[in-house]
Amino acid sequence: MRKFTKLISVFLFAWGCGVPTLALAADAIAGPVEKQSLNMVAIVIFIGFVLLTLGITKWASSRTHTTEQFYTAGGGIPAWQNGIAISGDFLSAATLLGITSSIYTMGADGLTIIVATLGAWPIVLFLIAERLRNLGKFTLIDVISFRLNAAKIRPIAAAASLVVLVFYLIAQLVGAGKLIQLLFGLDYVVAVISVSALMVVYVAFGGMLAATWVQFIKSVMLVVGGSVLALLMLIHFEFDVGEIFASAERVHVKGAEIMNTGGWLKDPLSVFSVGLTLLFGFIGLPHILMRLFTVKDAEASRKSAFYAISIIGYFQLLIILIGFGAISLIMFNSDYHDAAGKLIGGNNMVILHVTHFLGGDFLLGFIAAVTFATILAVVSGLTISAAATIAHDLYAGTFAKSDVTEEKEMLVSKLSVIAMGVLAVIFGLVFEHQNVVFISNLAMSIAASANAPVLILAMYWRGLTTKGGIAGLVVGLASSLLFIVLGPQVMVDIMGMDEALFPYAYPTIVSVPLAFLSIWYFSVSDKSESAAKERASFEEQYVTSETGIGIQAASKH
Repeated sequence: MRKFTKLISVFLFAWGCGVPTLALAADAIAGPVEKQSLNMVAIVIFIGFVLLTLGITKWASSRTHTTEQFYTAGGGIPAWQNGIAISGDFLSAATLLGITSSIYTMGADGLTIIVATLGAWPIVLFLIAERLRNLGKFTLIDVISFRLNAAKIRPIAAAASLVVLVFYLIAQLVGAGKLIQLLFGLDYVVAVISVSALMVVYVAFGGMLAATWVQFIKSVMLVVGGSVLALLMLIHFEFDVGEIFASAERVHVKGAEIMNTGGWLKDPLSVFSVGLTLLFGFIGLPHILMRLFTVKDAEASRKSAFYAISIIGYFQLLIILIGFGAISLIMFNSDYHDAAGKLIGGNNMVILHVTHFLGGDFLLGFIAAVTFATILAVVSGLTISAAATIAHDLYAGTFAKSDVTEEKEMLVSKLSVIAMGVLAVIFGLVFEHQNVVFISNLAMSIAASANAPVLILAMYWRGLTTKGGIAGLVVGLASSLLFIVLGPQVMVDIMGMDEALFPYAYPTIVSVPLAFLSIWYFSVSDKSESAAKERASFEEQYVTSETGIGIQAASKH
């Protein structure tokens, strides 16, 4: 029990530190892939999932006729259901495979990866969700441009969001190709095309309603599978939680060191930098925040965030038990190692090996199918967010202007989905051999540096002007890209240099402050008449954000 208490202390410490889950978790699918023998249970369950979700898409298509229904399901999704769908958007395949692998190899440092994802949720719950829902119509860009010059700032904000979404989509698809190779034995090209085709069908025909149900079903499957696996783990250890950690300490090659943090991030500035990446990166992810518009009002939006954090927190507690239990059960189990003593399939197979140990072929097939379903669900959420950015923010909000009709915007939305599907296949094939960690870090860093600072100040600072908002978007986007190129991920890992010009893998320690500073400077130095009007309109925005009064006018803005 003493070990368990110590782990709880580490849990709380790691929560305070904050580290992005996606990047390190993605590392589990960044390396070589070994095809595994086909599991018919996995194939049958996955085919069942696809048929069920295609049926739901057909049903959803009969209820999706307007842009509001396409982007946000008409705002009619119940808070509890939307919260489960948000958790599905957040809990990717990397969570299931990569974080378990991180705990298996690093011990308590893997906990840092898990619990840090929870750090951003209280910010979203208490400071973002309600105001975002009251001020916006479909996307976070609606909020940014609420009292600013929409014609000028929308294109820049849309470009930054699209860059984030495209890189995020690439990371998911490259990971998808490798995971499907790993789990189903399919060729990489077939895997990428299959995922992209299903993604287009879900979103183009069913819109947000279909995407929400796909996420909902996948999230339920994921939580049920994780719960069963954790229960079997507890049964194996006779419900002695402390023994799970004590046994892991006895078995692991690092011994007692696995119960201590600091083996991974030794430099405090590195901890701070990745903490900024997670916190601001999460706030700036368009596809996550878009789901806060799918409920009827601000209160339901806040409840959605609460349900989401509860489910995510519960699932991550399960992963802690599974990860440490796997150390005891398979680290020296010859059934899951090759002749050279290496784990079959690599460390990304930890969750699947321990699943087979505890539940046999049937449970292994279920978890494998859930992993594939997870990929489909996440890319669907990314795609509909990209379609909303292109059709609503760029076409309707910027270029077409008064020539926009409901039918034309719906057509552009669906064409955008098809275009994203084609681009997804192309990018998935081009980036096949690129490091998924690098692509994921790029997306999170841009979201943290470009989107989040402008969004936060748009809601909370009366002094923000259009000129300041544009400056923040441009500086945040450019500096995050520049410092990643000058950092170790490119100069050392890709170019093979001995040392990088910028020492940190995550550029946010510099790019986020630069973005805030740029917004402040160009806003306070703007003495134009339009800037004065933008500052004066903050009171109207504040009332709307807090009460919802004037929300119809905001929707037409």
